Amino acid sequence: MTHLQAGLSSETTEKARQELNENPDTLHADIQQVRDMIVTRPDIGFLRTDDDFILRFLRARKFNQAETFRLLAQYFQFRQQNLDMFQSFKVDDPGIKRALMDGFPGVLETPDQHGRKILILFASNWDQGRSSFTDILRAILLSLEVLIENQELQINGFILIIDWSNFSFKQASKLTPNILKLAIEGLQDSFPARFGGIHFVNQPWYIHAMYTIIKPFLKDKTRKRIFLHGNNLNSLHQLILPDCLPSEFGGTLPPYDMGIWARTLLGPNYNDETEYTLTYDALHVKGSYGGGDKECANKLLKR
Repeated sequence: MTHLQAGLSSETTEKARQELNENPDTLHADIQQVRDMIVTRPDIGFLRTDDDFILRFLRARKFNQAETFRLLAQYFQFRQQNLDMFQSFKVDDPGIKRALMDGFPGVLETPDQHGRKILILFASNWDQGRSSFTDILRAILLSLEVLIENQELQINGFILIIDWSNFSFKQASKLTPNILKLAIEGLQDSFPARFGGIHFVNQPWYIHAMYTIIKPFLKDKTRKRIFLHGNNLNSLHQLILPDCLPSEFGGTLPPYDMGIWARTLLGPNYNDETEYTLTYDALHVKGSYGGGDKECANKLLKR
C-alpha cells in the first residue's frame, strides 16, 4: 500500500483492486499518465493536479486513463462555463447556507450495506421564495466536494434518495429542462463520484413526466441506476436495508434530523443568518462522515 492509500481498510483496498482495477504498484504511473494529458487541453484551466486529486477521478472511472482525463477536463470546464455558480462556492455563501439549513442535501451517518454514503432530499422542503434551484445544486456539489475527500467514499460511492411526498405541481413547474440539464451535467458528467443508485420514492405522475424529459440526457449506466419506487418501500428495502434508513423511509433508524449536515458544515451557530467567517474546524468533516486533511479542506475553500 502506498501513502496515497493510507487510511484505507484492508477490505476497501481489496474492493478497489477488484472493482476499480486499482494497483498500488502502478498508482503513481497511472496518475502521471492522466497528468500528462493536460497539455492536450490548453483551453481549460486545470486549477488542481496533485496526486490525491487526480486519484479520485481515476477511481470514479475505474482507472481507465482516457475516461479519467475526460472527466477531469469536464470537471474544470463545467466550472469555467458556469462561473456564477462557483464565484462564492463556500458554506457561508448566503444561498448555499440557506439550502443547507433547509436540508439540501441530507447526509445520513449510517452508510448502506455496501459502505456507500446515503444522501437524501425531501423535495417538498424546497421553498422557492427562499432558495433557487441553482443554490440547492451548489449546496449539493459543495457537500459532495467535502465528502469526496474521504478515500473510503471515493471507492464505495454514494446513494441518493429523493422523497417527492407533497411536492406540488407548482413546485415541479420550476424544474425546467435547462436547470435539470445543468444538474445532470454537474453531477453525472463533471464530478468524480460513484453513484450506486438514485431512488425516487412517493413520486407523483408529473415527476414521471419530468423523468421522461431528462431521460435523453442520461447515460445508459445512469438510467440503469435510477429506481422509481412510488410508495412501495419494500422495493427500496430490497436494495437498501432498513437498518440503514431512517423511519421516513420505513427504516429502523430514528427520524432524520434535518439540521445535522448543516451543523456539520456550518458549525454550532448555523441558525445565525448573519455572515461570519468560516473556520477549518467548521468544515472539517469528522467521525462517520469522513473527511480530508486540513490542507485539502483549505484548497477547497480557495477554489
